[in-house]
Amino acid sequence: MKNPSTVSIGLIQMSSAAGPEANLKKAVQKITEASQKGAEIVCLQELFRTRYFCQEYDSENFSLAETIPGPTTDKLSQLAKQKSIVILAALFEKRAEGIYHNTAVVIDADGSIRGKYRKMHIPDDPHFYEKFYFTPGDLGFQTYQTKYAKIGVLICWDQWFPEAARLTALGGAQILFYPTAIGWHESEPPKMAKAQLAGWEVVQRGHAVANEIFVAAANRVGKEGPLAFWGNSFVSDPFGTVIGRASETREENLIVKCDLSKIEQIRQSWPFLRDRRIDAYSPIAARFLDESLPD
Repeated sequence: MKNPSTVSIGLIQMSSAAGPEANLKKAVQKITEASQKGAEIVCLQELFRTRYFCQEYDSENFSLAETIPGPTTDKLSQLAKQKSIVILAALFEKRAEGIYHNTAVVIDADGSIRGKYRKMHIPDDPHFYEKFYFTPGDLGFQTYQTKYAKIGVLICWDQWFPEAARLTALGGAQILFYPTAIGWHESEPPKMAKAQLAGWEVVQRGHAVANEIFVAAANRVGKEGPLAFWGNSFVSDPFGTVIGRASETREENLIVKCDLSKIEQIRQSWPFLRDRRIDAYSPIAARFLDESLPD
């Protein structure tokens, strides 16, 4: 008999082909396989329909964007309803002429679009030229009550910002999902590359501990130009323990059971949210604290 407090989540870790339709077809197949293995909430990687086009400045890539709702969400909504699963899909959204977003759509188990999150933190680093393509999000940090759990979604670069995780957790999220496209450049020394991977994982596990929620990151794999995406999709429990991890190089459907009753148990023992000094945190809204300010 199923534990009513347990939800099975599926992270789809896959490589991407040049054609959006081929990637969508593969994603549908892998979502179906994850559902057959018991996944109730399935998360795809960031920009799963395409290769990671942000490695270069090319206005032709704007043709890859689509509206929400649109062809892809229509297809995934049908699948979600058919399988009675929740699907999280990160897409290149065309909001209007000249306004594009990196957007995660939450599709509930009845096929309805429960909401969407537009990536708030936009990087601009070598081979990650996202500011050229994406307008920063304007929907804030949200949570969504789905059939199986109350969830939050942030996207890739958002992973490094504790404020984003905290605000999403304060909205009641039990599971925080991060659709991701991250890897190392072929010119980087192996030691540095491994250090980046370790930092990427530990900061997210820290979000799980600090907020006492489950955290799940779905990354891509494969080599695209000089970038090798490092996979390692994983799920952390509220203690920061990794309870499921995917391969570094292979495509994989990672299926992990999360006992949501652990959240209350841990918060009773480690009452971080109770002991927050919300009266003292207003300076966090400053860009930087000037040392000349009075104590």
